[in-house]
Amino acid sequence: MTIFLWLIVTVAIIVWLTIKFQLHPFLGLLFGALFIGSVGGLAPSILMNSLADGFGATLRSIGIVIAAGAIIGEYLDRSGGAKVLANKILDSVGEKHAPLAIGMTGYIVSIPVFCDSGFIVLSALNKAIAKRANISLAVLAVSLASGLYATHVFVPPTPGPLAAAATLGADIGWVLILGLLVSIPVMLVAILWATKGCSHYVINYELSEADTLAGQTPPSFSLAILPILLPILLIALKSIVQFPSMPLGEAQLFSFFVFIGDPIIALLIGASLSFLMVRKGKKIQHIWLEEALKKAGLIILITGAGGAFGAVLRETDLAELASGFVDLGAFGMLIPFLIAAFLKTAQGSSTVAIITTSAIMVPLMSALGFDSSLGKALVVLVIGAGSITVSHVNDSYFWVIAKFSEMDTATALRTHTIASLLMGITGLLTIQILALFLL
Repeated sequence: MTIFLWLIVTVAIIVWLTIKFQLHPFLGLLFGALFIGSVGGLAPSILMNSLADGFGATLRSIGIVIAAGAIIGEYLDRSGGAKVLANKILDSVGEKHAPLAIGMTGYIVSIPVFCDSGFIVLSALNKAIAKRANISLAVLAVSLASGLYATHVFVPPTPGPLAAAATLGADIGWVLILGLLVSIPVMLVAILWATKGCSHYVINYELSEADTLAGQTPPSFSLAILPILLPILLIALKSIVQFPSMPLGEAQLFSFFVFIGDPIIALLIGASLSFLMVRKGKKIQHIWLEEALKKAGLIILITGAGGAFGAVLRETDLAELASGFVDLGAFGMLIPFLIAAFLKTAQGSSTVAIITTSAIMVPLMSALGFDSSLGKALVVLVIGAGSITVSHVNDSYFWVIAKFSEMDTATALRTHTIASLLMGITGLLTIQILALFLL
């Protein structure tokens, strides 16, 4: 029990340092790992070896994937491809269903693009649609934010689910398939809240001309969606061909799909396809690539630090304490959800909440009965559900939504914050039902 109390103290210190002194999560997680290892009685050599091994092992499995995903997102953002996707979906469903259309746009765009960037890119379009369809901007802001959020925490190749899958040893294909299944009702509940609970908010705003890239023609819809859709299909196909029934046998065709469905290869294919969205200008392409890799670098460092934290925890006696939870069965899903929700509410970042919670869960997985392939995938997803709950004033995404939708703080709390709570609860209930049937 002592090590569990020290773990709570460690997490509280990380959160406090992050909020009070704006300490970067990379350093917070490393300091936390050193602290819990020291009070847990680990010998210095074991502590340092587990710290370094955990950092390296995590990056070995996930570093290239995060970098490739960041490249796809940056090119989709800067080329105007995200807006192309939005317009196509809106034209398909009609202005009458604008909240669903903009939510679906966010849902697709956020698979490779960080939700903050996605909202900023689509905010001008959001205002134009609100004017065109005569709908409250609050409705469309919450719909877009929720669509972006749904895939951001549930569907690889966004960094959070990827990092959690790497830390817990979950199959990314299963996380992807089940994540798509869970994220749909989560998004729909939020859109229902937006249309029913946010329509009476009046927001005054002026339309401004969207920035255009000098000399660049936006890509076609098919070219914009290809770098997103193809990696997802390849990763999912790999999981299907590896079913126990072996639908494609075990010969060359099986090996081929296993190879191209590996997340590293699939995302590199997607990144290569994203280069086609640059119609001219090698200098522009070089700038976009550098920006993507800079953004990826920060996430990779945080992910590696989370892996180091988890490796140190594995060396402590925390797993012994977890044996008392074994009788919870599928209802043990509540534990990672509550940890992630606490971290999210306390420090604001969904990605940090996911990475930290997955590290904490590593020594608990066997005792809770979640060490199967499906069990690991569901734990990744329930951590994602907790990491939505609750987005408020300490969350950078909260302020992106508020400022780019010209909401005051009170309106954003009454609309987006409630939506994030409903999304988290819906995600937990959906995953709990799946766990009862699959585990």
